[in-house]
Amino acid sequence: MNLSDKFTLCRVIGAPVFFLLYFIPVWTGYFSYASVFVIIPLIAFLEFTDFLDGFFARKNNQVSDFGKLFDPFADVILHLTTFSCFMLRGISGVAYLPSIIFVFIMYREFSMNFIRMIAAKKGIAIAARKGGKLKTVLYVVSGFFALAVECCARLGLDIENSLMLLKSISGGLFVLCLVASYVSFADYLIHFRKVFKKSDNKA
Repeated sequence: MNLSDKFTLCRVIGAPVFFLLYFIPVWTGYFSYASVFVIIPLIAFLEFTDFLDGFFARKNNQVSDFGKLFDPFADVILHLTTFSCFMLRGISGVAYLPSIIFVFIMYREFSMNFIRMIAAKKGIAIAARKGGKLKTVLYVVSGFFALAVECCARLGLDIENSLMLLKSISGGLFVLCLVASYVSFADYLIHFRKVFKKSDNKA
C-alpha cells in the first residue's frame, strides 16, 4: 500500500472513531466539553486526507485504478458516518439532518459505488468528475456547519433562542447536498453511458 492509499485508509479507520467520540457524551452524559477539542481536529484531519492522497498520488506518480476506487469508497464511508451522526439527536437535543435526506443520499452513494464496480469489471476506473467534487465540497461544508452548531451546545454556549434557525440552515445545506449528489450522479451516467452499453466478452 503506497503513501496516498495510506492517507485514504485513514478515512476508513477514522470514520468509526469519529462516530464513537461523537456519541460517547450523548450516551454517558460526560465529556461533552472535552469532545469538542477532539472531534473537530479529527474530522478536519480526515477531510484533509482527501487532498493529501490525491496530492501524493500525483506527486509520486502513484495514481492507480485501485486508488481511483479506494478514494471514493473512503469518502462514502466517512461522509455517511458523519451524516448518520447529524441525523440523530446530539447534546443540543435536535437532529441537523432530516432522515429522508440521509436515506436518499445513501441510495445515491451505494448506487454510484455499484456503477464503479460494473465499470471496474470492464477494466474501466471511474475517476471523480467536477460535479462529484462539488458535491463533496457541499458535503464537507454542511457537515462542518452541523458540527459547529453541535459543538456550541457542547461548550455550553447560549444558542437555544437561535437553535431552530440554525437547524433550518443546516437542513437547507443538506438539501443542497442531496440535489448536488443526484445532479452529479446523472452526469456520471451520461458521461459513462458507453461503459454500460458495452457487452461483456465471453470466451
